[in-house]
Amino acid sequence: EVHFAVSGGDSVQAGGSLRLSCKASGFTFDDSGMRWYRQAPGNECELVSTISTNGRTWYQDSVKGRFTISQDNSENTVYLQMNSLKPEDTAVYYCAAGFLPSNYGCAGHWGQGTQVTVST
Repeated sequence: EVHFAVSGGDSVQAGGSLRLSCKASGFTFDDSGMRWYRQAPGNECELVSTISTNGRTWYQDSVKGRFTISQDNSENTVYLQMNSLKPEDTAVYYCAAGFLPSNYGCAGHWGQGTQVTVST
């Protein structure tokens, strides 16, 4: 069964940093790209960053230069390093494999997200 164990969320002040981790199971991690999503209260789910099987990365414009996605295939884990955090980064963060429907990115079907709260 596909599952994503997400951790690392916390409450920080603006300008701070956090590293989120997502340990995947139930599929061949090396064969799949990975995605980070987030959903703020009252907002739609949004795609934050992706990493493909060949290591190519993509970032939403609002996080470019501040967030870095990476993965450790030996640990079946994808990370999201978040620096220079802003209050607008406040959201519940989820991860998912690239082969899963993107419209379920924040649904929590395959594991709970982690809360990131950034205060001024």
